[in-house]
Amino acid sequence: MKLPAADWQKRRGLSALLDALGGQNQNEGPRYVGGAVRDTLLGLEVKDIDIATPLLPGDVMERLKTADIKVIPTGIDHGTVTAVLPDGPVEITTLRRDVSTDGRRATVAFSDDWQEDAARRDFTINALFADPDTLEIFDYFDGLDDLKKHRIRFIGSAKDRIAEDHLRIMRYFRFLARFGQHEVDHHTFEACRTAARELSKLSRERIADELLKLLAAADPVYAVQEMIAADVFVHIVDEIDADAVQVLAVLMLREKEHWIAPDQIRRLVALLPKDAEKADTIAKSLRMSKKLQKAVTARLSTNVIPASISVIPAQAGTQSKKDSSSQLDPRLRGDDENAGDAPTPETIRALAYYTTPEAARDRALLFGAEEDIAAMLAKLKDWQPPTFPLSGGDLIAMGMEPGPIVAKKLAQLEQVWVKERFPDDDRVRELAREALPLLP
Repeated sequence: MKLPAADWQKRRGLSALLDALGGQNQNEGPRYVGGAVRDTLLGLEVKDIDIATPLLPGDVMERLKTADIKVIPTGIDHGTVTAVLPDGPVEITTLRRDVSTDGRRATVAFSDDWQEDAARRDFTINALFADPDTLEIFDYFDGLDDLKKHRIRFIGSAKDRIAEDHLRIMRYFRFLARFGQHEVDHHTFEACRTAARELSKLSRERIADELLKLLAAADPVYAVQEMIAADVFVHIVDEIDADAVQVLAVLMLREKEHWIAPDQIRRLVALLPKDAEKADTIAKSLRMSKKLQKAVTARLSTNVIPASISVIPAQAGTQSKKDSSSQLDPRLRGDDENAGDAPTPETIRALAYYTTPEAARDRALLFGAEEDIAAMLAKLKDWQPPTFPLSGGDLIAMGMEPGPIVAKKLAQLEQVWVKERFPDDDRVRELAREALPLLP
């Protein structure tokens, strides 16, 4: 069988790189390997190109430098260097075999045996090679048949492969979510369940990375259910349980109904306790970046919208914010009926202003009443939070004495402006003149 021709094979600089690594025969030359081969066969977009070669890392570096191709020794001790091409980096790795493993990392020796290299990879569908010239596919472990049947299968014994690298448990369920059918092999499941406790020994960053990648799959619900059944979450995030999966399932129905693209953080929030402080603690325990921690709490924090200042009568048609708990979809409440600020069509833009439009959209999908979601998403479509048009200088020009009180009054006026749904400059100045004498 041959690999279909694809646009990624025409990326600038790739042909020159392959020529630089060429050998005297097919067995000595470079081959495409892994995701690029797998995803091309599935008709999916190829993002990363990986190349395997029997050349030693030092020889690879020398050949690429001679060909005026920039190369970086990103993981040269393990046989990997990175070529910097105009259309993106390409990783080149020398054929290897494992000498020893401890469940977290492997000691490797370089090899010139393609099947030996394939045998150390995790799944059969990731051990497919292709010759760049002829596009002939080399399949040493029936990966093509597994790919056709959407079957995720370890190379050799699942127990042994997991013992070599415990993160393969997470990778198994991630690949199950992305490529597999809703079917788990009994022996593989038991191998994952038995070794699940070893996940607690791995870095939290690696766990979080795999979990977020899993949640980016089109439909991760089945994989998450199987992870719960295998006690995986007991050892990484024990707050995620069967009830959380139901929340995720409802969220995904809403995503599909309203044509919203999957989002890893939104889906993670669906699985976490509906309490911003607890969720933040979990995000920190997973060593998530500050940016991602902030994104999690922005979707769960209560009292995001400041208490209303009721000194200006609401304009015609303006409704006050409804009680949060009454607006929560019952399927999404969990144990805490006050999870987040439950959005309504009347408050959704205020939520977007005090958080971000993305966080407000996700709150609508996670916590909004079913009948309100379409209206809330419509209000957020192409809307960007405006800039508050007043400054301290404007208040002083209206007669206020300079001093700390100016900042306080300005903040109060901003709340009035948000409550009044962001009126234009003329209206906000009129509001300021009316409100200033009445503000505490």
